[in-house]
Amino acid sequence: MLRGLFLFKPMAYDKHLAGRITDCLSHIQLLEEKKMFGGVGFMVNEKLSVGVMNDEMIVRCGPEITDDLLTQQGVRPFDFTGKPMKNWVVVHPSILKTDAQLQEWINIALDYNKKAKKSKKKK
Repeated sequence: MLRGLFLFKPMAYDKHLAGRITDCLSHIQLLEEKKMFGGVGFMVNEKLSVGVMNDEMIVRCGPEITDDLLTQQGVRPFDFTGKPMKNWVVVHPSILKTDAQLQEWINIALDYNKKAKKSKKKK
């Protein structure tokens, strides 16, 4: 018997939510889906824009609206590493029930995507 050994088990993510996001982004020419942070991220024009972790959606948003978004019920800072990430929020599934609600959050991410800088490629 192994004592003190903790096995890492990847977290499952909501594949239904990921599929709904894929449907909303289907009109995007340069779209890539990547497994990351125990979930899935959606790259639009080579920039991470939205993703799914567990059953929640993560959304990249502009610095000018982040504070306002965080005042909404069901929205919190994206704090994956113990330090909140700038220009990212986590959206609870309770406010993503309708396609219109989901599209609203995707639109926020797509609006910021036009201004966001690409991540530097690792060598």
